[in-house]
Amino acid sequence: MFAIVQAAGWPIWPLLLASIISVALIIERLVALRRSKVVPHGLLQRAVGEFKRGANNDKLLEELDRHSPLGRVLSAGLRNVNSSREIMKESIEESGGAVAHDLNRYLTTLGTIASISPLMGLFGTVVGMIEIFGSQSPTGSNPQQLAHGISIALYNTGFGLVIAIPSMIFWRHFRALVDGLVVEMEQQAIRLVEYMHGDRK
Repeated sequence: MFAIVQAAGWPIWPLLLASIISVALIIERLVALRRSKVVPHGLLQRAVGEFKRGANNDKLLEELDRHSPLGRVLSAGLRNVNSSREIMKESIEESGGAVAHDLNRYLTTLGTIASISPLMGLFGTVVGMIEIFGSQSPTGSNPQQLAHGISIALYNTGFGLVIAIPSMIFWRHFRALVDGLVVEMEQQAIRLVEYMHGDRK
């Protein structure tokens, strides 16, 4: 591995840094965006049931806030349950906007890495080409410098693509996943409003 890094020259270092950041972000988002963690099954029914019993609603709302992103949305709705349907919906929308922003955390960075990695690889290719042309002289070419220039050009191009392809795949996957989770939370929030305002049993 170290021999490859040496052969690729100094332009490989920004690419290695980008790859480490990309892997860290992918792992973090895989953990943070688990469906069971964002929209736990049965949370709406449990929250409505406990709220209607009314034993300790303040404690219930605090637990919902800490529980999950869906819990934060439901908690915002339940805090305004005695207000009109419109005010309850507005509070849910405000909380939902903040939750959606949190779910999209780091995705811009991951998308940026996916976009710039091929350009960073191309930069390494240009550096390698400069070295190739530098190996030419009036007395002939330096085979060692020529080979090193080719190594820089090819390794950086390849490594840039190796970083960009999985980063782009995961970025698109996470974007679609967040969109699906947000839609699911919206549906649960609508059901909460209907439950609390007597439209559903």
